[in-house]
Amino acid sequence: MQPNSEHPLFEEAPESAKAAKPGEAAAAGGQQSSGGNMDIVLRIPVHLRVLLGSASMPIFQLTKLGRGAVIPLDRRVGEPVDVMVNNRIIAKGEIVVLDEDGSRFGVTLTEMVDNAKLPV
Repeated sequence: MQPNSEHPLFEEAPESAKAAKPGEAAAAGGQQSSGGNMDIVLRIPVHLRVLLGSASMPIFQLTKLGRGAVIPLDRRVGEPVDVMVNNRIIAKGEIVVLDEDGSRFGVTLTEMVDNAKLPV
């Protein structure tokens, strides 16, 4: 799915998080501040996934699936979905429609999960 540049979630990174251009560090005496290191870290891409639900079934049922088959998921309509980064749940949210024609959807975050309490 392509990011929608008009949506606030996809706004440009703040100036403090932008990487230095070649030669800027050299112009400053070749030294990079500790804030510069954080800026680099903040620009690292991560894999974000939204888990709508899951299902479990025996292999014989899986082999019978075909076009038009409906797979019931373990979540109900209106229940929060899990927002995951690098396979860790970071938030819960609700599915929302982004476009007038209903062709794109997104997630509104409703709860942030405190990962400090979870085992690594």
